[in-house]
Amino acid sequence: MNSTEIAPSSSAEALRPLRINDPAPDFIARTTQGEKRLSDYRGRWLVLFSHPADFTPVCTSEFIALARQADAFEALGCDLMALSVDSLYSHLAWLKDIYRRFGVKVAFPIIEDPSMAIGHAFGMVDAGSSDSATVRASFVIDPDGIVRAVSWYPMNIGRSVDELLRLVTALQTADREQASTPAGWSPGEPLLEPAATTLDAALADGEGETPWYYRERSA
Repeated sequence: MNSTEIAPSSSAEALRPLRINDPAPDFIARTTQGEKRLSDYRGRWLVLFSHPADFTPVCTSEFIALARQADAFEALGCDLMALSVDSLYSHLAWLKDIYRRFGVKVAFPIIEDPSMAIGHAFGMVDAGSSDSATVRASFVIDPDGIVRAVSWYPMNIGRSVDELLRLVTALQTADREQASTPAGWSPGEPLLEPAATTLDAALADGEGETPWYYRERSA
């Protein structure tokens, strides 16, 4: 029995990686928390991330860091879900060893994807690739099932959990306030008003010290 099922999609969609504002492909898969369907997470934010392999140093450091920050993601109404080509039993053995050696329980689900069906559907792996050893991708998916942000890291570089938290917070704040966040924005700092898109709107902003294309707003 195939442990992974992917919702049908057009051939054109399957030929390219997912882009921002694309619907995330639905799937059903076995995980360390039982069978999961991606669409079950509708109504909440989700960070879906892939890792090259179990029992590897960078991945172990990431999972420990993410597990320790799980409450911070939960406070944002955001779930975590991981994926690799390793088997369910490899995942379970790895998580058990992490708990035994580091005292950290990884409570978020890890998907087994031995056929790389999900990896291909999300564009994490090239269609002609025979393995996913170089995959370290993260997808931030909003409550409507839309991909809102994508990041890629090489095999030997670990992700920043603080940056993932900041990214989810920034997306939520920008949606709620109908504004943008400047470089390096952190919660509580000023936001940016949308720039004028017509000459009349630009002229209406006057000739003050603040340029019409860069107007801050208190968060």
